[in-house]
Amino acid sequence: MSDPVARESTRRRLTAKQAATVDRLGRAAVDVLSREGFSGLTIRMVAAEAGVGAATAYTYFSSKEHLVAEVFWRRLASTPVPPDDSPDPVERVVGVLRHIALLVADEPELAGAVTTALLGKDPDVEHLRFRIGREIHQRLTSALGTQSDSDVVESLEQLYAGALVRAGMGYASYTEIAARLEASARLLLT
Repeated sequence: MSDPVARESTRRRLTAKQAATVDRLGRAAVDVLSREGFSGLTIRMVAAEAGVGAATAYTYFSSKEHLVAEVFWRRLASTPVPPDDSPDPVERVVGVLRHIALLVADEPELAGAVTTALLGKDPDVEHLRFRIGREIHQRLTSALGTQSDSDVVESLEQLYAGALVRAGMGYASYTEIAARLEASARLLLT
């Protein structure tokens, strides 16, 4: 568990044993989501799947929204942007947006749950929303390089957020949304 993300949590710094428990809970959440969907997901069900007590699960996660948001945050934070040596900032930005949009594309139940969870009012979700937003902001700013402009970065962030909400509403798959996001980013940046 040398990964820095694995040793942190929304609520506190984790020991190696605690990080392993949080990791098991996250993997169990994905398994339960694939079978039950977000509406059927409960912390108790995830705890049972992970082989830990419900009280233990609640020490790490305040709600199912918090759990799902944490799963997404950990996936985003532990997955570096694929290297892109292109001199063209548009290509670099498109690569960042596509990469983030496709993080959960192969898991439709998780993808929909992430969209729903991130809209929640749980203070722990709010904290994760901020961390996720900051990470996306940093990646977009880095991709733009010297051409970075706060209005452009904010527009790209809104483009991304809107695309994920549209996917979560079922207007298109996350793979289709990634392609649409690419086309929209190109329109914005050229």
